[in-house]
Amino acid sequence: MTDQVTAVDSGSSDIPGKPTSASRTTLSHIMTHNDTNLLGTVHGGVIMKLVDDAAGAVAGRHSGGPAVTASMDEMAFLEPVRVGDLVHVKAQVNWTGRTSMEVGVRVMAERWNESAPATQVGSAYLVFAAVDADGRPRRVPPVLPETDRDRRRCQEAQIRRTHRLARRRAIMDLRARRAAEGFQD
Repeated sequence: MTDQVTAVDSGSSDIPGKPTSASRTTLSHIMTHNDTNLLGTVHGGVIMKLVDDAAGAVAGRHSGGPAVTASMDEMAFLEPVRVGDLVHVKAQVNWTGRTSMEVGVRVMAERWNESAPATQVGSAYLVFAAVDADGRPRRVPPVLPETDRDRRRCQEAQIRRTHRLARRRAIMDLRARRAAEGFQD
């Protein structure tokens, strides 16, 4: 991870780091009939939009300006969400590079009229790129993990980044080989 800046080497960055808690946020929304799919449960796309909204807010807060979704990884739906569920989308920056950041999101749901604890119904990892007014990449502050859990999430984010980059390289190599062989996909 050549462009990753950690608390240990943040002195080399010209942008001061921000602690994980500085941009952490929770977005809550009650699910209604307008959110349902043909099966009567909440449409996955509705949950994905909430995930992207919460992650975008965190990325904008952390980077101090506009940030755009570059990718969404590992969106997992663990349990169905139903009409009347109060959904809490919790997001935080896990890792930062030079101009990009990974945001981890946990989706929790609870019945709006019950006192039972919320249960996890989904999770996702998104990569955001900070952009300037012209849409060009701009530097982001390093994230400064504060807890052991934050440090673990940062390490896991680096593993996911390594896998994303390796997958991209493998696909680009395959396409180049196929083009060289005369295939037009």
